[in-house]
Amino acid sequence: MDHAEAEVRLLDAAEELFYGRGVQAVGMDQVRAASGVSLKRLYQVFPSKSELVRACLDRRDRRWRARLAAHVDACPAGRERVLAVYDWLYEWFTEPDFRGCAFVNAYGELGAVDPAVAAAVRAHKSAFHDYLADLVAAAGGPERVVAPLVLLAEGAMTAAAISGSPEPARQARLGADQLLAAS
Repeated sequence: MDHAEAEVRLLDAAEELFYGRGVQAVGMDQVRAASGVSLKRLYQVFPSKSELVRACLDRRDRRWRARLAAHVDACPAGRERVLAVYDWLYEWFTEPDFRGCAFVNAYGELGAVDPAVAAAVRAHKSAFHDYLADLVAAAGGPERVVAPLVLLAEGAMTAAAISGSPEPARQARLGADQLLAAS
């Protein structure tokens, strides 16, 4: 097995385990077993669990943002694209393995003890903020609504994870629509 194949198998296994059970609850041996990669090869590819966690977050960030952008880009330009963010959140929340935001989860577990993980989480959240800011600007909305729109989305992620219901996305969309209409 070459380096690239081992990396993909390790990331697939680790991401599923970390998201499903929590980062701290999963040991490297469990990742090894789930991936079918030897422990020696695992540590050649990812010399530490922290590096594996960061790689999982980086990959998830790219995938998450690409999926969101693909959904939003399919909508008519303007305000509808801003509101499409909340429609996409609803779809995400209905996925059978939804356990909340992997970045919030990782930060809750490791943010205080792993500065690199905290930085990866902050980068993801900053990119999401910037993405919403671009959508608002393209819709002709004022910059002052961006932070509240981000909070509506972030709050919906947390509320959906805790409640087990996708409805917080619809409630956040309603709030976002009212906020945009009032601005």
